[in-house]
This record gives sequence, structure tokens and C-alpha cells, in this order.
Amino acid sequence: MNTREVIDKYYESANAGDWNTWLTLFDDNVVVDEQLAGHIEGIDTMRGAIAGIERGYSKFQNNPQHVVINGNEASVVSHISAANASGVPIEANVANYFRLKNGKIAYMANFHDTRPFDPFVNQRLN
Repeated sequence: MNTREVIDKYYESANAGDWNTWLTLFDDNVVVDEQLAGHIEGIDTMRGAIAGIERGYSKFQNNPQHVVINGNEASVVSHISAANASGVPIEANVANYFRLKNGKIAYMANFHDTRPFDPFVNQRLN
């Protein structure tokens, strides 16, 4: 897959809750700087995070608004419409940066206001 196809599949599979397909898009040695989860290294760590996503959200949609592709890099501005496991709504604008290597996501970072995710974080901590 080329960069655009990987990015499209990333959002498509996340929005469908198809985490098995989503995981296939990442390099085994992926590095992720995730604003809520922190610094993550390796596909096994990513695989372990899926259970937290499934438990923590009753709804999760991440809809791209603007996509820029430059070779093996992509930046995506998107909007998350989600709800924590108790149904408390979460709305947030997000910017994601992706760097691919050999058709897989080797590095990813996201940037957003963490405040809308307070219902998720508070639920996770209780």
C-alpha cells in the first residue's frame, strides 16, 4: 500500500473498531507519541493498548478533515466524536503525524487538547 492507502485504512479500520486490521498497518518496531498514553514502542505494546480502547470507549469515531501526503509522511487534521464507557461524550480536534517505512507506520504522534478526554481519563483511573 502507498502512504495514502495506509492512512485511509488507518481511519477506516479505527472507525469500524477493526483493531486487527488497524494493527497490521504498523511496523513491528513502531514508535508512537500519544498525548494521553505517552511514549509507546513496539507492536506488542500497541496490541496491549487495544483492550484499553475497547473498555474505555462506548463510541469512537475519528474523522479526517484535511490530509496532506508528502512521500512517506502524512499529516491529518481530524475530529474525534467519542463517548467514554459510561456514555459521556467527547469531542476533540486532533492533528496526527505519520512517518512510514516499507509501507508500514514506523512513527506516529498526535496533538490535541486533552481536556475533552477528562471523562475517559477519570473513568480509567477510578
